[in-house]
Amino acid sequence: MSQEKLIIHVGNHSLTAKLEENSSAAALKELLREKPLTIHMRDYAGMEKVGDIGRSLPTNDRPTHAKPCDLILYLGSSFVIYYEPNSWNFTRLGRIENAAPKELRAILGHGDVTVTLELSDSE
Repeated sequence: MSQEKLIIHVGNHSLTAKLEENSSAAALKELLREKPLTIHMRDYAGMEKVGDIGRSLPTNDRPTHAKPCDLILYLGSSFVIYYEPNSWNFTRLGRIENAAPKELRAILGHGDVTVTLELSDSE
């Protein structure tokens, strides 16, 4: 049985993420079934990249300790990629599987970055 994975394109890199099983990740998948989503992301507080999704998704906020490579939905409309730890009330969307924290930081670089999200079937 195949399972959909989230593919995050950053420059020449393609990161693969396993999505959570919650209504937030399900809504993101539905959005991406329409077409890939390009998000302009900016650095925030030296620990994450954050960008607006362009619409609100359902939230499943709970106290969370986010770690590098975690994908988070913030305030229902912001997509966040963590490259340093943080704790807050967040909604988990998934986790990047094919990059170590230092590698992820190098891929995301300093300053703004544009990422494109799409779904892919994985065996």
